[in-house]
Amino acid sequence: MSTRRGIAALAAAASITLLLGACSSGQADADSASSTDAATATSLADFGSLEDLEAAAKAEGQLNVIALPRDWANYGAVLDAFAAKYPEITINEASPDASSAEEIQAAETNEGLDTAPDVFDLGLTVALENTDMFAEYKVEQWDAIPDELKDPDGLFTGDYGGYMSIGYDSSKFDEPEALEDLLGDEYRGSVAINGDPTQAGAAFAAVGLATVQNGGDLDDFGPGIDFFSELNAAGNMLKLDVTSATVASGETPVVFDWDYLNVTHAADNPDWKVKILPGTGYAGYYNQAVNKDAPHPAAARLWQEFLYSDEAQNLWLAGGARPVLADAMAEAGTIDQELFEALPEAPTEVVVPTSDQSAAAGELLGSEWAAAVG
Repeated sequence: MSTRRGIAALAAAASITLLLGACSSGQADADSASSTDAATATSLADFGSLEDLEAAAKAEGQLNVIALPRDWANYGAVLDAFAAKYPEITINEASPDASSAEEIQAAETNEGLDTAPDVFDLGLTVALENTDMFAEYKVEQWDAIPDELKDPDGLFTGDYGGYMSIGYDSSKFDEPEALEDLLGDEYRGSVAINGDPTQAGAAFAAVGLATVQNGGDLDDFGPGIDFFSELNAAGNMLKLDVTSATVASGETPVVFDWDYLNVTHAADNPDWKVKILPGTGYAGYYNQAVNKDAPHPAAARLWQEFLYSDEAQNLWLAGGARPVLADAMAEAGTIDQELFEALPEAPTEVVVPTSDQSAAAGELLGSEWAAAVG
């Protein structure tokens, strides 16, 4: 399957899901920079131009982000590029290792304070559950984003994505050919997932992948929970948070995670390889959203515009992720073609849970996961 078809397949799978499924002290200065109420702006047109939005955001002078690890999908380079482009805006990076659910909790806890997050980066399940927290906003590139990868009202928008994979230290393990291989004695105390599946999108997706690879479908995550229960009973499940440091040290030698995150660990361990299992693959995009109570509403919207620029989309690509505008950029000749063609081959069949399936899986995980893995 070509890289281009891989992007299309990921988008097509995601389409099933979406089809079924107080101001800071700087605000007075921002108001003087633009006659638009940034908190109610739903597109760039409401500001007049990008220059007008930039002026309003610079007047605010702050941007609060949360849960953006610098080694996640090249976020470090994305943050640095925004800071270099807009040195007048200070980026406040909070809780880089927080889960999607914890982002929402932080917004609720800090509501009305200038410390509240301005923007969110969320897994689809958490995004679907919390649309009442988001402001409608459609970026300038809105029309080029596939309909299946955005909320029709602009409450959240897919930005970068990939496929659930298995990363492994090839100096210690042979390439796994099937999910069941991980139950072997050679994997004792070695297999980790990235977070808690009741809170973290990547861990949720790991159970989803195990479900479809273990004879089930997304209507019932039971087979996936059963697999990890069996993995735990065999002594092979490693209950340790995965970081670049744990991969480099060898503490987490086998990791379920998004392919674009697993790929980056080659910089931590030269023997690190990534496997997308044959058969049915599990795909997902992470979604951007603006906090409806953002303390810096203009900066929040400028951040969104930047994330969907060619510059930022190519930075996702450099991080091994599939940017949502990849096909449009390829057609326009603005994508980094070498990086685009170097993406791992996509699965032949791809699934993404619908909103109903995600909700049911979340309930099942909430009631059974802790008991299943001890």
